[in-house]
Amino acid sequence: MKPYNPLEKENLGKSVADSLVCKAPVPLGAVERFHGAGVYAIYYTGNFDAYAELGNWNRGEDGVNIPIYVGKAVPTGGRKGNVDPEVSAKGTALFSRLEEHRKSIEQTSNLDIRDFSCRYLVVDDIWIPLGESLLIQRHRPIWNSVIDGFGNHDPGAGRRKGARPSWDTLHPGRTWADRCAPSKLNESQIRARISEFWNNYPNFRESEE
Repeated sequence: MKPYNPLEKENLGKSVADSLVCKAPVPLGAVERFHGAGVYAIYYTGNFDAYAELGNWNRGEDGVNIPIYVGKAVPTGGRKGNVDPEVSAKGTALFSRLEEHRKSIEQTSNLDIRDFSCRYLVVDDIWIPLGESLLIQRHRPIWNSVIDGFGNHDPGAGRRKGARPSWDTLHPGRTWADRCAPSKLNESQIRARISEFWNNYPNFRESEE
């Protein structure tokens, strides 16, 4: 048997992921301003028909434990490796990212921000990608793996000739997405992919046994 090495990449990522899921969830619409960068998970407990199984699961006796989306927020300069620790500690990258998501949900015509909660964890910038990657592998959140576009920013007037994200086709309302070309998939095709996803999602299969 291979000896446990706490410094292996996978184990370091697991440490971050486990620390996140141990935190108490808070309403996404009521996150108070804080400093730092890190990782987060967003959970859904509503009744939108395409996510009915997920909503039921997260309203169960075990509480919210299957995220609909997982993401990260790196400090300024983090993508290029030019992170100033003092600037990072004083910044609000993680809070700002959660605020962007809150606004995206509130702009839709068929989602209610009151049905969303989140967990977030301020993390040393070097471990942020590891934590996010492991959380996505572990939970396969539907907004990460099936429906693209929730985390997208407005591409700007000169780049809106691209296709509208699937997320905006299913959840219309973001002004910038309405100006994009039609999505490559129509709503029926997106819903079919969602149904296939639930049929093969391990956690739901196990819950029915």
